[in-house]
Amino acid sequence: MSRRGDSEKEQDVKTAANAGAIGDDVSEAPETHETASGAAAEAAVMQEIEKLVAEKSDLKNTLVRLQADFDNYRKRIERERHQERHRGAEAVVEHLLPVLDALDRAISSHRDAAHDEYRKGFELIRKQLFDALAKQGVAQIQTEGQRFDPHMHHAIERVETNDQPDGAVLEELQAGYVFHGKVLRPAMVRVAANPEGEDSESKTTVN
Repeated sequence: MSRRGDSEKEQDVKTAANAGAIGDDVSEAPETHETASGAAAEAAVMQEIEKLVAEKSDLKNTLVRLQADFDNYRKRIERERHQERHRGAEAVVEHLLPVLDALDRAISSHRDAAHDEYRKGFELIRKQLFDALAKQGVAQIQTEGQRFDPHMHHAIERVETNDQPDGAVLEELQAGYVFHGKVLRPAMVRVAANPEGEDSESKTTVN
């Protein structure tokens, strides 16, 4: 009986030891699984953050391009509107130049004292009209005391004289005007031509 009892006790001890070992393995398994799951979750979070950062960068670059495109569009529209207004004003000015010419003729044709009051009235009207045009960018081309400029003057006649330098403007026949630096109409003028200068030039050419 004692041997059998001892054998049963040893068996119980082995069974208990095996159960304890199995318990240890079971208790360690969840910790390993939780660690792997945590690492995977962290990697997924980091990947999502990187994705969001890249999307943010793309959106920022797109916004910058759209802003630049809009600024260019706004500037182009403003430039086109300004050019359109400029062309409209230029057309109006060109239609008013004959009115200035008519007033100039009326002023120059009545120089006697009997028409002083009429002349002063025309001069006042002419001044008011030209001042209004000047505010829009109109300027009269200077001719008095100037040398002939083919860009600003249109020579109707060359007058031989030694009293003025060759190429000097002698007389203005019709006023010329510019609009914001652009020649609307050149001034019609008479230009001095020195005979001696022409002879010396011809002699130099022959020699």
